[in-house]
Amino acid sequence: MKIERSKLMAKFPKAIFGDLKAAANRKEATGIKLIDLSLGSPDLPPNEKVRMELSKQAALANSYGYTLGGTEKFNEAVANYYNRRSSVTLNPKTDIIQTMGSQEGLVHLPMALCNQGDIVLTTDPGYVAYEAGINMAQAEGYYMPLTSTNEFLPDFDAIPDEVCARAKLLILNLPGNPVPAMPSIAFFNKTVAFAKKHNIIVLHDAAYSEFYFDGSRPLSFLEAEGAMEVGIEINSLSKSFSLAGARIAYIAGNADIIKIIGELKSNLDYGTFRPIQDAAVVALDNAEEITEELRTVFSRRHKILANGLLNIGWEVVPSTGGMFVYAKYPQQQFNDIDFVYHVIEQTGVVIVPGSIFGKSGENYVRIALVQPEELIIEALERLATL
Repeated sequence: MKIERSKLMAKFPKAIFGDLKAAANRKEATGIKLIDLSLGSPDLPPNEKVRMELSKQAALANSYGYTLGGTEKFNEAVANYYNRRSSVTLNPKTDIIQTMGSQEGLVHLPMALCNQGDIVLTTDPGYVAYEAGINMAQAEGYYMPLTSTNEFLPDFDAIPDEVCARAKLLILNLPGNPVPAMPSIAFFNKTVAFAKKHNIIVLHDAAYSEFYFDGSRPLSFLEAEGAMEVGIEINSLSKSFSLAGARIAYIAGNADIIKIIGELKSNLDYGTFRPIQDAAVVALDNAEEITEELRTVFSRRHKILANGLLNIGWEVVPSTGGMFVYAKYPQQQFNDIDFVYHVIEQTGVVIVPGSIFGKSGENYVRIALVQPEELIIEALERLATL
């Protein structure tokens, strides 16, 4: 029997993370202690209140049925969170839908909104799941470069009119992965105006919205005037609440879009385990306390890493938030993919090449703030020897 991949599978290249792990394991086998700054998975545990709620609910015999979606408590907790944190009013019954992590929502969402041949506007570089979703929908991606000339924000004015005419969906991620550029209400207002002009749906990936280090507060796309008319926002509890393995997220915004997504999801899954939803409610209800601790830790790490890289001659993209540092290394005789393997071999530090996120990421690397301060300092000492 001959087993073959589908033609669609050709559009899903093998992720580099497995190869990086293999190279790191080979280095570790030589006796070198690795410092892994590659995956953007929080190293901090969930808050004790959240863990206790999950444990309590999981022990109950009646906790193991299908939920068929977000519970009423979960949707209300999301609505309350938005009202407290961003002064955005959401109807829990119509404006919110739960997804099984933001990856699931991001990959499936274009199938609900795009037809074959429609254009999806997204960033270059950008999170790899966006392209996966575009391919699943058999749509076409148009990649807006993020460069220093526009403060690493997409330039809507540079998009050709014929592309705008075919565009159905715009995906943004601020602060982003891998580029931690920060949003402003002025930029979000411009986004709404652009979307209205060209009849384009906006999806803002707010995975890192609680990662801000300048004393401000989370800025939601839905705060912009008219945003609820044109778009939605997806956010995961993976990063801000250290619930990465729990796989729980939500999409909030335009009720008509939420309804369509709900129709698709009714054919895909039977909802997230209820104890996880109950734990997520505790996390959202205590967001101020939990995320303040998060910001304190990550702000210090960000400052140490960014300043340390500058001191050894790297070019660091300015940022006041996010979960990553995005930087250009001085050893430009290496392309970024060869460079990260060189770094593993020479130092035992694991980082990610920028080009896996898009062509504009060439000669940059992404470094995740996922190790304690002392290990970040040690990583800098090792990088200084290159």
